[in-house]
Amino acid sequence: MRMRFVATVALAVMTTWTTTVGWAQGVEAGGGKTVLLWTNGAPGAKGETDADKPSLTIFLPASNPTKTGVIVAPGGGYAHLAMDKEGYAVAKWLNERGVAAFVLKYRLGPVYHHPIELEDAQRAIRTVRANAAEYGVAADHVGMMGFSAGGHLTATAGTHFDGGKAGAGDAIERQGSRPDFLVLGYPVITMEEPEAHKGSRQYLLGEHPNAELLRELSAERQVNGETPPTFLFTTTDDKTVPVLNSVMFYSALVRAGVPAEMHIFQHGAHGAGLAAANPELSVWPDLLIKWMRERGYAAAQGNSAAR
Repeated sequence: MRMRFVATVALAVMTTWTTTVGWAQGVEAGGGKTVLLWTNGAPGAKGETDADKPSLTIFLPASNPTKTGVIVAPGGGYAHLAMDKEGYAVAKWLNERGVAAFVLKYRLGPVYHHPIELEDAQRAIRTVRANAAEYGVAADHVGMMGFSAGGHLTATAGTHFDGGKAGAGDAIERQGSRPDFLVLGYPVITMEEPEAHKGSRQYLLGEHPNAELLRELSAERQVNGETPPTFLFTTTDDKTVPVLNSVMFYSALVRAGVPAEMHIFQHGAHGAGLAAANPELSVWPDLLIKWMRERGYAAAQGNSAAR
């Protein structure tokens, strides 16, 4: 049995490779091309390993009628990244529906703590906007999608953003960091008890975060009227991240008048990704693409093709 909650509280106004971001030594990952977010070293980097170098892996469709791009943030409790199931597979699924995708490899705990992860996400959004023409996307059709802890990062990016630095010498930093829409899969949302996912909180904020920081990074407390329209899905059975994380964020969106749609499935384990092996849960991608089409972020069925 599936419970469905849908709210439309307000109506949202919704190949050439760029050299702006620089190639990461011509790396190919998961079938996409990988670029570094900062070509001369990321701010706050503590080393020179791959883990110290946040990047985007770029997947472009054969055609993109709506000129939409989605930054995809895999989960992993801010300790590792489920790049295949919640990154590359999702990117290819989006490509098949005529949407560009950019899989984000962000820095992780325990080496890195907030605000580094958020800065990586914001840089990813700015990077796609700065290179929108080259990627075949529109600067006002850049969304972000995240799973589990990647969902928390996505929700944080959707509640902590700016319009860019107009006088910056770096063209990327002149771009705004607000996503145009959010997609959250079984997300971590709160950092506060009793619903917090303790592992994500520890790896993101360290051993003893103060109450002010916990509140600041509890996304449900940061929602306002400027938070982007959001699609959420989760399961009641989730034994890793309590379902109330999604409910709290959805409730905050409704109170703020932000268009929101949430699907709560009764059964389904955490970390399902596209959930192809779960006959009931596997319908969530169809619900998402319907939501995107209704808002002009994906073409009508039959009008898209993968590269």
